[in-house]
Amino acid sequence: MPRAITDEEKQAFENVEYLLNGMINDRSVPRNIKRVAQRGINELLKEDETPGVLASNVMYMVDDLSQDPNIPFHARTTIYRIISILENVKD
Repeated sequence: MPRAITDEEKQAFENVEYLLNGMINDRSVPRNIKRVAQRGINELLKEDETPGVLASNVMYMVDDLSQDPNIPFHARTTIYRIISILENVKD
């Protein structure tokens, strides 16, 4: 059974979800990147894993996006912000 999520972790996940939704709604972001962003949101909403595992899963997903040559620069900056937020979530 995963441990309870703290207020700081909940706030971090809400911030990441907000940033990912911004990428999904951005018309200049390619569809393949939007799909991964949606998978990241779905991962954050899972309740069967610990917060650290969820954060590392989403970090892994979005880190792959930062290497995509088709990603706009502002979306890449958003990805780095997401990684920065999630790095503070530990088990």
